[in-house]
Amino acid sequence: MKQLLILSGKGGTGKTTVAGAFIKLADARAYADCDVDAPNLHLIRAHSLPAKRSDYYGMRKAIIDAESCRSCGLCRQNCRFEAINKSNGQYEVDAYACEGCGVCEAVCPMGAVSLQPAVAGELMLYKDDMVFSTARLKMGSGTSGKLVTEVKKQLRQEAMDADLAVIDGSPGIGCPVIASLNGADMVLIVAEPSLSGISDMERIITMAEKFKMKTGVCVNKYDTNEELALKIEAFCRERALPFLGKIPFDTAAIKAVNKGQSIIDVDCPSGRAATKVFYKTLLIMNS
Repeated sequence: MKQLLILSGKGGTGKTTVAGAFIKLADARAYADCDVDAPNLHLIRAHSLPAKRSDYYGMRKAIIDAESCRSCGLCRQNCRFEAINKSNGQYEVDAYACEGCGVCEAVCPMGAVSLQPAVAGELMLYKDDMVFSTARLKMGSGTSGKLVTEVKKQLRQEAMDADLAVIDGSPGIGCPVIASLNGADMVLIVAEPSLSGISDMERIITMAEKFKMKTGVCVNKYDTNEELALKIEAFCRERALPFLGKIPFDTAAIKAVNKGQSIIDVDCPSGRAATKVFYKTLLIMNS
């Protein structure tokens, strides 16, 4: 199974819109949303069966046994994350602040503190005539990169026979993006013609190069700033990166997405441009 990973250096570039279009164009039998902090690919891809859901356990969290605790305060004094508070004479752990380091467990003379598995998110698997793997991280939880790894593992296990998997990645260059790069055959970067968009695009290109990934670039909403769109194209020429096309800003695309549709489901300029980008991307990936 080949994996096409779609990334962007920043949020709001239209990465998920492009991913939804590619899934439709490829008639993909396998795809995933690895933006576990804010997944939204499910909004434009309907499924006939409900998702199979399972809890994801991240870092362990400290728990204080009220019956064993003698309120000596050593746990609070030694917690560098200020995750332990005293309420009504009883010490309690703030699960959002706890980093699971285990110092409180080590210093407690009564053995009243223990580290326990904690639910950090939820994995979801949609499986009918297509396989869609996604997840949602609980607010304030860490280990998003590990959750992305579980999303991709779930996809591979359930869609081993698929020819192509389209993967919608996270914005930025953090842990979830690095995790999503594992096993990918090509990265398509959806760039935005803005100063921040160019800066973030350059960072993610540098990161993809460190992983020796096939990389291509397209510009979404290019006509909102054609001067900067040309600058992105020139940058790609200088770095010998395939520049795969430009997609215009399109009010029809906004209406389609609001109706839960892909831009391929309607006849619009952005859909036609995305189709050209898709076929150029396949040529590069298969070369």
